[in-house]
Amino acid sequence: MENDKRVYVTPGDVITTGPYRADQNVICQNNKIISTVVGISEIYDNNVKVIPLSGIYMPKVNDLIIGKVISHISLSWELDINSCYSGFLPAHDVFGRDFSAHSDELSSRLNIGDLVTAKIANFDKNRDPLITIADRDLGKINSGELVEISPSKVPRLIGKRGTMIQTIESATHASIIIGQNGWLIVSCKNQKLLSKTIDAIKMIETQSHVADLTDKVKSKLESDVGE
Repeated sequence: MENDKRVYVTPGDVITTGPYRADQNVICQNNKIISTVVGISEIYDNNVKVIPLSGIYMPKVNDLIIGKVISHISLSWELDINSCYSGFLPAHDVFGRDFSAHSDELSSRLNIGDLVTAKIANFDKNRDPLITIADRDLGKINSGELVEISPSKVPRLIGKRGTMIQTIESATHASIIIGQNGWLIVSCKNQKLLSKTIDAIKMIETQSHVADLTDKVKSKLESDVGE
């Protein structure tokens, strides 16, 4: 295995052999470095580790996500997508077919720290996913508050047939963009209602196991908004 190459592994998989140091979530047996968890293996400075996938976002094609620009090269931007993977957004996806690496400056469209609404265009577990913002309603985010929750709690936040998120938006008049990667953009003209919206989202995250949660959230919001 090449240095720094990341590979999807399961318990018992042999990641590599040789004089490597077993770091996180791996064991060494008979000169073999073996994974003990489901995750992404990494080899660095003669160390081997596995980043566990439990509780983190695992990209899926067509997922709607929120990404943050962390760097760029001449042909693409690298995005933090709240995963063990980075997302890569090709320059031609933003500039169009006439993109020129010589004349078009990527920072003129997206800078480090900018947030975008995007989709996973292509992905397999052995390489970072390809990101697109070419579809309708995707692209740079110019306003709103970034809120983070566990990706595993996103379905609970949405609710059956969207009932939970509709309850929140109806009570607070907020607009919420939900990324499957657990990053949300919350927009509301009223700062007090914005805070109530975020409180409700965090309540759902911490109490996702509670029965009749939609009714409890609705009651809390009606009480809070009426204050």
